[in-house]
Amino acid sequence: MWWINLLIVVAVVWALAYWGGGAVAWASALFVGLLWLTVAASLSAWLLVPLWLVGGLLVVALGVPAVRSRWITGPLLKQFRRVMPPMSDTEREALEAGTVWWDAQLFSGRPDWSKLLATPKPSLTDEERAFLDWPVEELCRLADDWRITHQDRDLPAEAWDYIKAQRFFGMIIPKRYGGLGFSPYAHSQVVMKLASRSVTAAVTVMVPNSLGPGELLHRYGTQAQKDYYLPRLAAGEEIPCFALTGPNAGSDAGAIPDHGEVCYGDWQGEQVLGVRLNWDKRYITLGPVATLIGLAFKLYDPDHLLGDQVERGVTLALVPRDTPGVRIGDRHVPLDIPFQNGPNQGQDVFVPLSQLIGGEQYIGQGWRMLVECLAEGRGVSLPALSVGAGKTASRFTGAYAAVRKQFGTRIGDFEGVQESLARIAGLTYQMDAARELTLAALGLGERPSVVSAIVKYHLTEKYRQVINDAMDVQGGSGICLGPSNLIGRAYQAIPIAITVEGANILTRSMIIFGQGAIRCHPWVLREFAAAQDPVPERALQAFDRALFGHIGFIFRNLARSLFLGLTRGRLALAPVKGPSRRYFQRMAWMSAAFAVCADAAMITLGGALKRKERLSARLGDVLSELYLMSAVLKRFEDDGRPEADLPLLRWACDRSLYCMQESLSLLLANLPSRPLAWVLRLFVFPSGRPYTEISDRLSASAARLLLRPSEARDRLTRGIYAPLDETTRQGQLEAGFVLSSEVAPIEKTLRQARRAGVIDGQTRVELAHSACQAGLISAEERDAVARMDALRSGIVAVDSFADYGRRVLLDTDNAKPSAYAIN
Repeated sequence: MWWINLLIVVAVVWALAYWGGGAVAWASALFVGLLWLTVAASLSAWLLVPLWLVGGLLVVALGVPAVRSRWITGPLLKQFRRVMPPMSDTEREALEAGTVWWDAQLFSGRPDWSKLLATPKPSLTDEERAFLDWPVEELCRLADDWRITHQDRDLPAEAWDYIKAQRFFGMIIPKRYGGLGFSPYAHSQVVMKLASRSVTAAVTVMVPNSLGPGELLHRYGTQAQKDYYLPRLAAGEEIPCFALTGPNAGSDAGAIPDHGEVCYGDWQGEQVLGVRLNWDKRYITLGPVATLIGLAFKLYDPDHLLGDQVERGVTLALVPRDTPGVRIGDRHVPLDIPFQNGPNQGQDVFVPLSQLIGGEQYIGQGWRMLVECLAEGRGVSLPALSVGAGKTASRFTGAYAAVRKQFGTRIGDFEGVQESLARIAGLTYQMDAARELTLAALGLGERPSVVSAIVKYHLTEKYRQVINDAMDVQGGSGICLGPSNLIGRAYQAIPIAITVEGANILTRSMIIFGQGAIRCHPWVLREFAAAQDPVPERALQAFDRALFGHIGFIFRNLARSLFLGLTRGRLALAPVKGPSRRYFQRMAWMSAAFAVCADAAMITLGGALKRKERLSARLGDVLSELYLMSAVLKRFEDDGRPEADLPLLRWACDRSLYCMQESLSLLLANLPSRPLAWVLRLFVFPSGRPYTEISDRLSASAARLLLRPSEARDRLTRGIYAPLDETTRQGQLEAGFVLSSEVAPIEKTLRQARRAGVIDGQTRVELAHSACQAGLISAEERDAVARMDALRSGIVAVDSFADYGRRVLLDTDNAKPSAYAIN
């Protein structure tokens, strides 16, 4: 029957598309189909002959390279060159910098899960673990955050000295140069622990180990530069900063007005060839106390002393603080988080060519050098700071919610509070998983620029959400600053993390998908490269291969998206069994749907997609959630699938799936071509939109993990500063938290006895004393209730200051660099 034949044809076409059949497979299928029609079907010659002719023409047109290039690829290459978006030098260098990694698998529409799960989990060496247990712990003790932020407005002298003595500034510098030679994971663990104690201490330590002269010298410096500067940086003899941002060039680094001209000048009493620099920079962390300034500028050679080219491009230099013409400005005050930060300027500052990072070999390559180092810095520093804040909120705001009572009930049992606690726990789990997966890539030598942009944007945004939720839960105790407030300064620092190392608005709307679409797509970069090839024959051959590979890629993902959408991923291959299996299958569907939408947007909008920032942002959101969900699934598998962590796994994955669904829906609702959007909706959501916001039951389960002592809570919050000494706020909260679980059954007994009229009293202590006299509880249980009551009173208390106004007036004049920090 005809419909059976039609089903067979559809099934064959779908199978070829779904599994990515090549040209030979398609041609063979066409031949077999025509042969079958000729032999088995009752078709007249008038119909069969045209079918064979059309089939033959298709095989020749698409299968013979010379014919295909002449009539199909050539005209399409000309059209592609017309619509190809213009690309600045800085954009090109950014695209070429770094590497692609798991992000390319997600972009493929068919991720190879075995590659994800085979990635080694990052771990610490014995030396790195000892450093965290002793020097980092001691620095946390020295970094009294209230004294730093309210009184000294700087790290105390003993903390500065300790940082230098223990070589905190040399964590990433190899041991042969006197550094610690730590892995990216150890670097991240140090920053995370410090951030859970003091943002100021964390920023002070992390900047020299991320985007600073140390990393640039290690990667690109000449041997003479490494031999001289790296030991001095590791020992703290030099304090580094890097000057990139200026008043007229922030995110648009290509517009740097700071410049240098090649000329002869005096350096240490000799006339040498060098560069005369002029610059105006601001927002430079460690700038006020730096002794060595890394500088980004545009180099010009008007007298052709280096060659025929006048404009040499963005270049990087090392400028000692005491070089004539250097001016260090006063300090900025970044939202009362007093890490050293301020402007600096240079007027006619002369340095020899030997002070250019990498020497003459790296002239004009500064932007690529910066982007590659930024990829690593953004993947380590800010994610660590964000996770430190999340873990602090999870452990101590959770403890507060377990101890604090209102209406006779602990506030953590109210559903409204549980919604916030669930977000704190779920987002912290997701953030930490993404941090560890990114660090695993860095540990393998990858420099994933797209992934680093994803974690920078999303982890700092989740940091904002988590601390806002913690503020809501803690109420007045969150907004009253003082030694007892563990989240107030983290709240103040949120906009700093959002802004630095690439403002979040631009990172989301322009970088994540804008860079990912070209770097991570298996064919687009090849098409761009072919279109820019000046050799016509080679360009045509390369474009032909890329174009038809791209066409096959599109058909494969259309088939996969439709099929997986109809089955909601149920027949997708999953690498594991158990509770995470269905999440892998659903991710396979979302990956195929994302690939279809990304190609549709790029093909129909072309260069205009670059200006459709909100469409680009939504595509970037889907790519980001795919990465975050991958990290969560890997974290769960790496931890051995602990059953206690299932609420966190499900909360994070359900949230990612819902976010992906809504981002794709908004993308389709706003595509300029409405017919295209309607067709895409059929392929992306053929069975409707199945995902909803997180259920109340799951939210309550996730929240309860923060309200009682457990291994799951310890796993979630491991790695932060959490002293048990009850004279510290952290120790006080932990003691109250642990004891609250122990006395909960006793307090239940007291409530029941009071309602029965067996005991009387106005306070819990009086009720416990009465119950003990009545023989309902033991003396030890009575004492536990009294201790819990005292702990609870201390925990709910907030700081107050009789001399607050006078102290602020006196301290305002002291917001200057400290002399001991410039030694």
